[in-house]
Amino acid sequence: MPDSTHGGAAVQVPNSSATTVPVSAALANACDSHLHIYDPRFTAVAPIVADATVEEYRCVQALIGTSRAVVVQPRAYWTDNSCTLDAIQRLGPASTRGIAVVRPDATDEALHVLHAGGIRGIRFSLYTDMHAVVGFDMVEPLANRIAEFGWHLQLHWTADQIVGHRDLLARLRAPLVFDHLARMPLPGGTAHPAFAVVSDLLDRGKAWLKLSGAYLDSLVGAAGHYDDMDPVAKAWVGAAPERLVWGSDWPHPTEAWHKPDDALLYDLLAQWAGSQEIRRKILVDNPALLYGFEAA
Repeated sequence: MPDSTHGGAAVQVPNSSATTVPVSAALANACDSHLHIYDPRFTAVAPIVADATVEEYRCVQALIGTSRAVVVQPRAYWTDNSCTLDAIQRLGPASTRGIAVVRPDATDEALHVLHAGGIRGIRFSLYTDMHAVVGFDMVEPLANRIAEFGWHLQLHWTADQIVGHRDLLARLRAPLVFDHLARMPLPGGTAHPAFAVVSDLLDRGKAWLKLSGAYLDSLVGAAGHYDDMDPVAKAWVGAAPERLVWGSDWPHPTEAWHKPDDALLYDLLAQWAGSQEIRRKILVDNPALLYGFEAA
């Protein structure tokens, strides 16, 4: 995407390289379905890249025009979901949901407290062993525990991990949400067998997928506007537009040295969606259904 697509007033957003506003129009009730909050008022167990508070995230909302949000518990806080619950309340419980991290020793009472606080799923971030909080052995027991709440399992797994656990994924009772384009590795992209595994789960209504984190597997990077991820993203749009949501992944915790341009990331969705109708599904209608927001 050429630089000329980014016109408008100059901006400055914390933990972002955005300098101008997006070209894509804002939509009422649009949802950023993947962000993290790091607040120094809460004690982190693992190192964090930078503080990223609710006040700072509001700058992102002002930039891209989203009004709904899904706060995803970061690894740094392990199973202490206090920061995420606080962020839900401060951003507004009617327009914000959360994804927690729990282990099998979580009590029923604790799960009820999380649900009342706006939590609608639990995350298994297992793409790397670094700072891992949960394990593959915990997936099925916790899936059974959360079924009564109507929650889902959010999975940040590598494509190889998805293939290696295809039988587990097929039998789980809880819905699944695959993070970050299901981490299709380049240059193979959709040729990886994980694409077929996830596509089948999407087709059967057992899963959703987040169009987020294009920079995680791109080989051309920011200089190439992550263009090499376009075929993967467009393939997901073609496969299951009614099962997709979009997320900024702000404050981009994996990107310690160069923060992505959040206006560019927002505009990428319009490029991938191909039509305003599908873009609206991904930003408004689908997240309303997945996270339980009031229908637009």
